Amino acid sequence: MGENKELRLSGSGGQGLIMAGIIIADAAIRDGKNSVQSQSYGPEARGGASRSEVIISDEEIDYPRVARPDVLLAMSQEACDKFVRDLDKDGVLIIDSTYVHNQPAVEGVVYALPISRAAREQVGREMVANVVALGAVTRITGVVSQESLTDALLARVPRGTEELNKKALDLGWQLAEQVLN
Repeated sequence: MGENKELRLSGSGGQGLIMAGIIIADAAIRDGKNSVQSQSYGPEARGGASRSEVIISDEEIDYPRVARPDVLLAMSQEACDKFVRDLDKDGVLIIDSTYVHNQPAVEGVVYALPISRAAREQVGREMVANVVALGAVTRITGVVSQESLTDALLARVPRGTEELNKKALDLGWQLAEQVLN
């Protein structure tokens, strides 16, 4: 039986998590895997709950919904509180410590990274926090290759922002390196 990974990227509307899910699903396809991406968000344009779910598999994906995510990215306290109960018991929880201050107890592994603060202070734009998060998620989980993720990202960002986004992706990778070593 092939490997199947279920990811839930969650936070507030406007944080770019829908696009992040699309990018990581694209990266999986570039790696020769199957992937499906779905999304859910509140009626508010910004600030409401938002989530993007991605399933990546070596085999066909029969059911396109994430039930027990192996990986949960929580970019807001509300999202963390709402979705942590669904995390697989051996799952990986990655929280943005900029906005998630009450870290829940989980059976799996928790990585607290200052994703939004690092985007703001080291890249100069908090708007790329979703890209920083993609770099961190990829480095921590190995769910897609760094090369495919970079290619998928550069295929989707607005022209003229390629260097900014590559810098954000590299920053996420570096933040993850710090907690893994």
